[in-house]
Amino acid sequence: MTLVIVLFILGVILLALEIVVPGAVLGTVGALLMTGGVVAAFVNLGGTGGMVATIVALLLLGATFYLEMVWLPQSRVAKHLSMDATIDSVSQPPLAKEADVLGREAVALSTLAPTGFVQVDGRRYEASCRSGYAAVGETLKVVGLDAFRLIVTKP
Repeated sequence: MTLVIVLFILGVILLALEIVVPGAVLGTVGALLMTGGVVAAFVNLGGTGGMVATIVALLLLGATFYLEMVWLPQSRVAKHLSMDATIDSVSQPPLAKEADVLGREAVALSTLAPTGFVQVDGRRYEASCRSGYAAVGETLKVVGLDAFRLIVTKP
């Protein structure tokens, strides 16, 4: 009887920790401990004790699932720990508009072999050189745009 209780208590503790610690490892180990408690109940307490342990284990697993999936996301604790603010900034500079850069002169800020950085009208852009190679400081011409960068060539 003591083994069944110890396994159930350890299983419940790990299931409770699973509610706040992501990853499903603690919950899986807790469920395995509770399964061991059910098996120990069948071995030590017979069929009736095993069935009672099975029902208790299923109720505890159901309660844990309910707490983790339904109650916790709506609780004040989860709202305190969750992010609800948004950031209106971007991590990359905006892409060039074709009308603003097409046909313009660009200066190589880095070696383009064939990609690197250029400056057009004081703004820095990533670029790909159709000529294959352009040295730092070389004057280039913008001939197009692809999804992420300017396409430049030697004039």
